[in-house]
Amino acid sequence: QVQLVESGGGLVQAGGSLRLSCTASGRTFSSYAMGWFRQAPGKEREFVARISTSGGTTYYANSVKGRFTISRDNAKNTVYLQMNSLKPEDTAVYYCAADKISLSTPTYWGQGTQVTVSS
Repeated sequence: QVQLVESGGGLVQAGGSLRLSCTASGRTFSSYAMGWFRQAPGKEREFVARISTSGGTTYYANSVKGRFTISRDNAKNTVYLQMNSLKPEDTAVYYCAADKISLSTPTYWGQGTQVTVSS
């Protein structure tokens, strides 16, 4: 069982930056691929970014490529999402997810953290 706790959300003006953190319980964090998803009001949850177990491979949604950076610190059981050049359309609840095999259908989810970008 893995428990994920996100933090770092908040209100920011367009063009600003935020860094989200997701800390996992347990001693097997390094065996899980990690990802970030988001859900805006009235919309489906969508993929944002993912990172491999070692951190050597990352992948981003086209909508955030070049603005967001995912990283992980396996010694701290934490994955990060650095978000720069934020836009109002980035406003959503951001969720951390983990899975040992595929992030297409993650096994574990965090409770979410709200990010609001004002214009």
